[in-house]
Amino acid sequence: MFTRVFAVLTFFLTLSFSNIAHAQDNAKPQITGTIQNQFDAFSYDDFETAFTFASPFIKQLFGTHQNFGVMVARSYPMVHRAKDVRFLELRSVAGALYQKVQVRDASGQIHFLDYQMIEGENGWKINGVQLIKPSGLSA
Repeated sequence: MFTRVFAVLTFFLTLSFSNIAHAQDNAKPQITGTIQNQFDAFSYDDFETAFTFASPFIKQLFGTHQNFGVMVARSYPMVHRAKDVRFLELRSVAGALYQKVQVRDASGQIHFLDYQMIEGENGWKINGVQLIKPSGLSA
């Protein structure tokens, strides 16, 4: 009896994880497209277009595309003036999707960022970006 219950539970968990992985695979092209479109807009200082890829939360937080542009230029210069962008893994953390991105800045330095993505009625939006600190280094 226990073996049968365990087998059924294992089957449903495997199916559930398979569905999550499939959903992530289907979402990845739209997610990377959203992020790439924002990088493209930043490369032309088109903060108005870049702002359209932000989630409602981010839009509310900054209010205008001008405020958003100033924040990105000051706090994320590697995003504002990226020389090379590579999309790494897309993963789920506590129900949220995070796209890891490798960016090379104007000086050639490599940075890693985590983009939290949310799906809205108009597609995928960027809900936040976090610079990933290199591990294994101490001050």
